[in-house]
Amino acid sequence: MILRRASTADAGVCARIQREANRVSLPFLPAPPDLDDAVTFFETKLLVENEAWLAEEEGVAVGYVAFHPGWLEHLYVLPGYQARGIGPQLLAKALEDGAPRTLWTFQANSRARRFYEARGWKLVELTDGAGNMEKTPDALYAWTGG
Repeated sequence: MILRRASTADAGVCARIQREANRVSLPFLPAPPDLDDAVTFFETKLLVENEAWLAEEEGVAVGYVAFHPGWLEHLYVLPGYQARGIGPQLLAKALEDGAPRTLWTFQANSRARRFYEARGWKLVELTDGAGNMEKTPDALYAWTGG
C-alpha cells in the first residue's frame, strides 16, 4: 500500500469511497446526495480546505483521510479493504504532526468509535444530531496529541 497526496482531481474517487463505505457501514444514514453533487463538494470544499491523502493498493484507491489544523474531517476505507491496517496508516498520516485534533462520528457507528478509542481518542460530547446535516445523533472525540 502507498499513501499519496490527494488533489481536486481525486474528487470523484474520494466521493465514491465515501459512498461505498457509508452504504455498507452506515445503513442508518439518509440517502446520500446525488453523486455529481458529492463530487462538487469534494472538488470545491473538502479537498480545497483540507490536506488529504489517498491510500492505494496496486494502483487502486481504497481509502482516504482529510484533515486540517485541529480537525480530522474524513477517514474512509472501502469495506473490502477494512481490517488490513489501512485506516491506522491513514490516521497516523493525519496525526504525524502531533497536534491535537477533534472529530465527529455517529453514535451508532460503533466500529469507528472502537477504532478511535483504541488509539487514544476520548469521547467529549454526545449530541442528538440536530446540528449535523444528517440529523443523526453524533459523538465528538478529541485526541490530545503526542
